[in-house]
Amino acid sequence: MFVHTFWSPAPMAVSSGRLYDEALMVIPRTDITGLVLAGGRGSRMGGADKGLQSYGGRALAQHALMRLLPQVGPAMINANRNLDAYRSMGVPVWPDEVPDYPGPLAGMLSGLAHCETPYLVTVPCDAPNFPLDLVSRLANGLSELNGDLATAYTRAADQLFPQPVFTLMHVSLQRSLREFIASGQRKTGLWASTHRGAKVVFDDEAEFMNLNTLIELEQLQRPPG
Repeated sequence: MFVHTFWSPAPMAVSSGRLYDEALMVIPRTDITGLVLAGGRGSRMGGADKGLQSYGGRALAQHALMRLLPQVGPAMINANRNLDAYRSMGVPVWPDEVPDYPGPLAGMLSGLAHCETPYLVTVPCDAPNFPLDLVSRLANGLSELNGDLATAYTRAADQLFPQPVFTLMHVSLQRSLREFIASGQRKTGLWASTHRGAKVVFDDEAEFMNLNTLIELEQLQRPPG
């Protein structure tokens, strides 16, 4: 049974730190497993496996993994194709339990099912510049609220916008997520709203820019001028 949503009454606006600092963690990073979500269809990339597209000389998924590893304890990847290529990145790889590419929630569920720490944090493979202090700030938000999860938000034109695939959650939410998916629901933010969650505000929305097409990927890597 879902509980009502209790968002933080005043979103926690912590100044944007540029580097991960373990001393600032209220939840030990060894208690948090990181999951890179790379299990999508890549429809807007012509069906290409997005996580394996090159960014800065590395596959997008590997780039995300390397950015995430200093912020967490164990790490893993959610992927549904080319599993050997993902396994070569040196961490466990888990496909969706649910068929037909149902979206990020299925990847989150797979992560929760294989998570051996109290918390799981998820990031997408297609946002290569997510904050280096992402996990510490989500952990602080979750702890301050004593909630079930914490989600990143960005601010633009005095409005807050959710970034629902950047979420830190307690592993006890596995059953809730499994039931939500089984009911036919697929919206990440809708599931999050059924739980006690913290909004953690990041001021630089560019850090969360995701790459949906090969053209966007090429443009981001193009030298200035």
